Amino acid sequence: QVQLVESGGGLVQAGDSLRLSCAASGLAFSRYSMGWFRQAPGKEREFVAAFNWRNSQTYIADSVKGRFTFSRDKDKSSVYLQMNSLKSEDTAVYYCAASSTLILSSLRNAPSWSHWGQGTQVTVSS
Repeated sequence: QVQLVESGGGLVQAGDSLRLSCAASGLAFSRYSMGWFRQAPGKEREFVAAFNWRNSQTYIADSVKGRFTFSRDKDKSSVYLQMNSLKSEDTAVYYCAASSTLILSSLRNAPSWSHWGQGTQVTVSS
């Protein structure tokens, strides 16, 4: 079955950087869209970044554009989220997601994704 395992979260100061990793297994990685979402306490799960395998395009949420970078390594079946200039409002649990059937218009909609990791906590202190 599909497994997504995130790592790299932690407690950092505002302005610091973190790199999250997500290792995927049990799927044909090249034919899956991969994404990152985050969820802060009391809030809905929010789109952060994603790669759409159908058009090979990467999408980034406006709230993190210019600070976060999405990348993927096909050889390692892994995706990464490089987070720079972190702010207190970036504090959340970050989740890796995967889907082979996602359509572009649903990319930013969490319920449209098929598979989820367990999440990794990112806490940014100001």
